Amino acid sequence: MTATWPADRLVGLYCQMYLVRRFEERCLELSRKGLIPGSIHLCIGQEAAAVGAASALRSDDLTVATYRGHGHVLARGIDPRAAFAEVLGRQTGLCKGRGGSMHLTDMSHGVLPPNSIVGAGLPIATGAALAQLHKGADRVVLCSFGEGTLNQGGAHEALNLAAIWSLPVIFLCENNQYSEMTPAYQMIKGDSFATRVAAYGMPTTKVDGMNVQAVAEAVAQAVTRARNGEGPSYVEADTYRFLGHYQGDPGTSYRPVDEINYWRARDPLLLLAAQLSAEAGMDMRLKAEEESIEVALDTAQQAALDDPLPLRDDVWEGLYAAG
Repeated sequence: MTATWPADRLVGLYCQMYLVRRFEERCLELSRKGLIPGSIHLCIGQEAAAVGAASALRSDDLTVATYRGHGHVLARGIDPRAAFAEVLGRQTGLCKGRGGSMHLTDMSHGVLPPNSIVGAGLPIATGAALAQLHKGADRVVLCSFGEGTLNQGGAHEALNLAAIWSLPVIFLCENNQYSEMTPAYQMIKGDSFATRVAAYGMPTTKVDGMNVQAVAEAVAQAVTRARNGEGPSYVEADTYRFLGHYQGDPGTSYRPVDEINYWRARDPLLLLAAQLSAEAGMDMRLKAEEESIEVALDTAQQAALDDPLPLRDDVWEGLYAAG
């Protein structure tokens, strides 16, 4: 890290990470009770990547996330009640209960529809960045994805086009060490995903993805380049999902216990809390902030549970454009 940030700013980042963590832990509990239809893919352990990246954006910038995107969505300021309602399939959800966990979308917060197809977000983000260029806008696009995406052909086409057209897009690779259940580095020859991207002529940066400030600083530099017309950047955040690939996967049969324990000891919330603990009274302040977030999430979750399910008569709404 290049600078020490004010405590208030770091507390703000901690609170956002805590919000994401507890939102997802509650989603896991709701799923186990059978209240969430379909699969959910949690980013527990990866909060620093999402929150750090979002902190470098303006409110009018755009985000393209993946199916493991709750953190990116919440970090952009989306109402947790609307997010809970969408995950629970309620009328009041972000997409009226039609998108579910993998498609949390809110254009008013710059969140484009996440995509459940591996690698599909890069062409979408590249297209969105091309639109900003043609409009003469200085908005940037943040595109997050897992390292397994870099084995998809469409992803490389998008990276190449973004580079040759100098588009205002930041490609954030959340390298959580596993492509579903396969160790990431068994999927490539060599030990670097960034080397592939560098071949397209864009700068690459590798950063500690468990350190929210480090991610924020790296993405901020990429945002500055993009906004100044200097083209795309690739930021790779080394991180780890503490749980399995989806809620039904314990994540223990294919991952060594020592490895899991190593990464859990580097929990981004614990690391930042330890960094802040040198400040007098900070432990009590963080506890008070956590309690406040819990109360807000209690209210949001219960309100979403009480909200109505979609109406049968509305099933065709939004499926086709009017002639």
